Amino acid sequence: MRTFGWPELWFIAEAAKWTLALSVIAFAGGAVVGLLVALARTGGNAVLARIATVFTQIFQGTPLLLQLFLVFFGAPILGFEINPWIAAAAALILNSGAFLGEIWRGCIQAVPRGQWEAAEALSLSYYWRMRSVVLPQALKIAVPPTVGYLVQIIKGTSLAAIIGFTEITRAGQIINNATFQPLIVFSVVGAVYFVLCWPLSLWAGRLERRHARCNTP
Repeated sequence: MRTFGWPELWFIAEAAKWTLALSVIAFAGGAVVGLLVALARTGGNAVLARIATVFTQIFQGTPLLLQLFLVFFGAPILGFEINPWIAAAAALILNSGAFLGEIWRGCIQAVPRGQWEAAEALSLSYYWRMRSVVLPQALKIAVPPTVGYLVQIIKGTSLAAIIGFTEITRAGQIINNATFQPLIVFSVVGAVYFVLCWPLSLWAGRLERRHARCNTP
């Protein structure tokens, strides 16, 4: 039986790069999906709004673990060969898109109604109203909760271990199976997650306080 040492610690630390890579992919892809969802929910088209609402309810109302299972085990049934990396990325993108879409919908709707009416009075098209008037203001509101949600994405990548994706948690499982020292191994795993998430949590809190000061009369 092996004992936990520097090689094992390095293996877990090395797995952090895959956690970060998956988090970046999930956030980038989720941002695209989320923006489409938010625009569909606020654009005034009843059909698109309903589709976006159903999408959001499905992915917010079911566990991420179940979504990972459905993508990983469901794709081969439909005739698509899929590996853990692609399955984890796809599930996290869809899940993140639902949550980011809801966050950004609230931020868009938080833009004062007078700004919308002023843009309409200038006879701006929907595209230019959103690009030049609404979205720049919504972006300032959206930054703190978006950074805060990024922490949830990083922690959510741990569930990808269940389908065999080797990120921090999966690396911990592998090391634990070799050393049988779960207290040490998973304490290190928790410490790595803390190092990744704590700075983002502090940043999100600072942004929220700054935003609150800017909006205080």
